[in-house]
Formats: sequence, structure tokens, C-alpha cells
Amino acid sequence: MLLAASSLLVTIMLQFYIPEKNKYGYILAIVLTLSILWLFLSKYILSFLLGNIPGYISFLSDSIFIRAAIGFLIIGCMSLISVLWYTTQDQQEAENRKSEAQKLSKEAELFKLRQQLQPHFLFNSLNSINALIGTDPQQARTMIQQLSDFLRGTLKKDEQQWASLEEEFDHLQLYLEIEKLRFGNRLFTIIENNTQKLSYLPAMLLQPIVENAIKFGLYDTTDSVTITVNAFLEDDTLCIIISNPFDPQTSNFKGTGFGLHSIQRRLFLLFARQDLLQTSIDNNMFNTTIKIPQHDQGNNYR
Repeated sequence: MLLAASSLLVTIMLQFYIPEKNKYGYILAIVLTLSILWLFLSKYILSFLLGNIPGYISFLSDSIFIRAAIGFLIIGCMSLISVLWYTTQDQQEAENRKSEAQKLSKEAELFKLRQQLQPHFLFNSLNSINALIGTDPQQARTMIQQLSDFLRGTLKKDEQQWASLEEEFDHLQLYLEIEKLRFGNRLFTIIENNTQKLSYLPAMLLQPIVENAIKFGLYDTTDSVTITVNAFLEDDTLCIIISNPFDPQTSNFKGTGFGLHSIQRRLFLLFARQDLLQTSIDNNMFNTTIKIPQHDQGNNYR
């Protein structure tokens, strides 16, 4: 009972204090002290209870080193097990805290990336509305209503991490209706959904890419431009290609711009891959390709 009590005591002590690495002499001192206390207390109690048995006192004296070694090993083993157990628990809690902190940091960065893309489009739309108020009040009112519907849908999507491809295309259509009011007959769009099953992608992913395509397709020309969006499945990957024509003599592609850079960063945070957004030029067509691994994303859809 004394030996069990000593083992329990060292376990309780180590629950609240574990020495730093390479400073385990404290534990050795505790184990040695408890072993000595147990040895002499047990000898005293046994001598008091069984001292009348012939030869028992001499037996206790002769076996003191063996009993000391046994007590030291048992208490030492309990202390070692306790150190391993509590150290493992502390490491697990530290990993959980680190994982939670990284998750919060990632979610904060994802939210920031989404929020940074909205003011750019909003300011352009407000400038267009301001220009239309004097020349075409009715069209300005229509654009305000469409902008209101688009922003209302954006607020709803702020709470979603994933959206179905159909929802994303519906939201993209609201954006394109606003842009067609801005550019009139100069802007045409073709949206093709060639997927055969329900697919998912990060919410509000396509709008900044299409905005980038409109910017480089329309801003440097006075001709009409057709923007195409083609979605299809390739194995377990949703592929979306956004294409826009451009004039190589007037367009200046330096990097991917803030919009595409933000999308690339967002995809990296979600999938830890750098190859999910690619750009290419083919016969005066600028193509932006994004790939969204599907796997079990439908199970995570909210």
C-alpha cells in the first residue's frame, strides 16, 4: 500500500510539473527520496506488526538492498510512464492549438482575399451608374437593381466555403448582366457547362477571373469581344477554362495581376497545390485554366 501510494504521489506531482528537456535530475531526486521514505516507513511498520516472528527483523535488515532496488524500480517506472503520458498529452494539445491557429489564420486570409476583390468591381459599377444617370436614367436604375441583386448574393456567399457549379454560374450571370450594361454591344459571353454530374468549387471563384478576362479583352480595343467560360470534368477534377481575345500589340501582361494572384493563393490555401491555376496564350487568345479536385467535396458542401 505504501509503495502504491508513493507511485500515485509521483504521478500526481508530474501531472502538474514536468521538468524541461535535459533537466530530469529533479525526477530522479523525487524517485530516490520517495524510495528511501517508503523503505524506512515499511521497515518500521513491518517491524512493529511482525517483529515478534523469530528472525523477521534480521530478514528485513538482510533484504534492505533488494527491497530498495525493487521500490526504486517500481516508483521510477511509474514516474517514467507518467512523464511519457503527460508529455504526449501536452504535445497533442500543442498540435491541436497550432492546427486551430493555422485554420483560423487560413480562414482569415481566405476571407480577406474575397473581400479585397469586391471593392474594385463595386467602384467600376458605381462609376458606370454615375455616367448613365445623366444620359440614360432608366438603364442606370436597371443597373442599380442588378448591382443590388449581385451584392445580396455576394453577402450570402460570404458564409459559404463551397458552392455548386450551377450556383456559381448563376452568380456569374448576375455579374455579366451588369458588365453588359456597362459595355453595351461590345461584350458577348458564352458559358458552357459540360459536366455530367454535380460539381463543387470554392464560392465566388469565377467572378474575379472573368473580370480579369473582360479587363484585358475590352479595355485595349473598341471592337466587340466574346468571353467564353467552359467547364468540364477530367477524371475527378473540375476544369474551367476562361478565354478572352487580346491585342498583343496593346495588351501588357505582367504576371497574372492581383485578381489571378489572389485566386492562386486561395487555391493553394485550400488544396496546398500551386498548379491549380494556369494561364496560356494561343492565337491571340488568353486562356485561364483552373482545376478543382472533387474527391468528396460534395460532403463538405454547406
